Amino acid sequence: MPTLWLVLIVVALGGIGFVLGRGRALASAGGDNRKLHSLPSYYGSNVAMKTIMPAMGVLVLWLIVQPFFVDATVSKLLPDAAQSEDTTLGLVMSDVRRVADGLDFAVAEGLLSPDEAQALDASSDNVRETLGAAGVALGSDVSAEVLNAAQRYRVLSATGRLFMSALVLVAALGGCAWGVKNSHMDYRARNVVEAGIEALLVTAASLAILTTFGIVLSLIFNTIEFFQRYPASEFFFSLVWSPSFGGGSELGLLPLLWGTLYISVIALLVAVPIGLFAAIYLSEYAGPKVRGVAKPLLEVLAGIPTIVYGLFALLTVGPLLMSVFGREGLGWMQAGTAVMTAGLVMGIMLIPFVSSLSDDIINAVPQAMRDGSYGLGATQSETIRQVVLPAALPGIVGAILLAASRAIGETMIVVLGAGAAARLSMNPFDAMTTVTAKIVSQLTGDADFSSPEALVAFALGMSLFVITLGLNVFALYIVRKYREQYE
Repeated sequence: MPTLWLVLIVVALGGIGFVLGRGRALASAGGDNRKLHSLPSYYGSNVAMKTIMPAMGVLVLWLIVQPFFVDATVSKLLPDAAQSEDTTLGLVMSDVRRVADGLDFAVAEGLLSPDEAQALDASSDNVRETLGAAGVALGSDVSAEVLNAAQRYRVLSATGRLFMSALVLVAALGGCAWGVKNSHMDYRARNVVEAGIEALLVTAASLAILTTFGIVLSLIFNTIEFFQRYPASEFFFSLVWSPSFGGGSELGLLPLLWGTLYISVIALLVAVPIGLFAAIYLSEYAGPKVRGVAKPLLEVLAGIPTIVYGLFALLTVGPLLMSVFGREGLGWMQAGTAVMTAGLVMGIMLIPFVSSLSDDIINAVPQAMRDGSYGLGATQSETIRQVVLPAALPGIVGAILLAASRAIGETMIVVLGAGAAARLSMNPFDAMTTVTAKIVSQLTGDADFSSPEALVAFALGMSLFVITLGLNVFALYIVRKYREQYE
């Protein structure tokens, strides 16, 4: 049974349980609401909650566990002969899943019957034609081992879905019966429903924390595996980045880190003055009508996808810089992709980030401080320089550090605007690359995840995570330590 249908059935059972629970509670009180411990809706909600929540818990848990179980079972059927010198178990399992999906599609489209799909022989002539018609792209003929594993994969997946559907429905019906049984006038339905809602809210709040822990653990384990295969001293202190999946790679972090910081600094040099001046104008000089129009227009920049900024850098800013600093101009720039190109566009992207945060911080400074400054004879510009900005400075510094974290983690602008060269250079018109761009390149394609060249992406991600986390913590420290508390 498709998962969507199963969810709809469970929700429908919850609705039926709501009606049954509410009706049974009212019947136990002789139709008099005053004899009930809780409102009638609580009794219905109690049944609906006991119907839906356990069933959904079983469904989610099963969907998480089943793929691991099926992969582990099917991988045992693959002999070592199914793996050549250039492939690994992960790549073979990818072929198995693709073939299994192709067989499922062929059955759904009527190209094969279920029995024919299970009886299909790798030596028959129509295997490749059938899978090709199903949209399965394979680089070579399907081996007997892969086809047999795919057929077994289909059987296990179908059996798992069948058991999942049965178990979810049993949990839903059992919960519904339990809730209806408890629906009598003395039952404390409100307490149970509120406790269930609180548990649901706690679970929702915990998801972000658990997700963060999951991300960190996945990075840590893969980073440890990388350093077991590649020396940490060479990774952190080597000046060369030269990956090669054939072996003999030099995987130094410093060239990538230099490109990341160089582009981020240029971006901040663009974004901070413009964003801060825009915030000062909007909060101190602009009237309500101008502010009501200018602020939303400025924040439109924050809603533009980064891929659009990347195309803007590639097609507009790069050629514009080449016309001035290229061979026909000053001769400093060899191509449109350079640190300056990516830095300028990234700075434009960060302007609304800096201006919006700074505007909120400046507006938080009490008007009484401005009035006191005016009362002492200061002009508006002197009040801004000597009263407003010093009072808002800790928050502004925090906003700048948060913008720096955003710049360090940017990918698409760098990929399209800065180039792919990993080098240590002071020339802002040279092509360079960043940590995020190399993470993408190292994990693109069917990479062998047991090689250092693929695992290095996790080490790069862990390094970037530590850097951005440190910046965020430092920003919070600055804001909290030097923040002024006003009445």
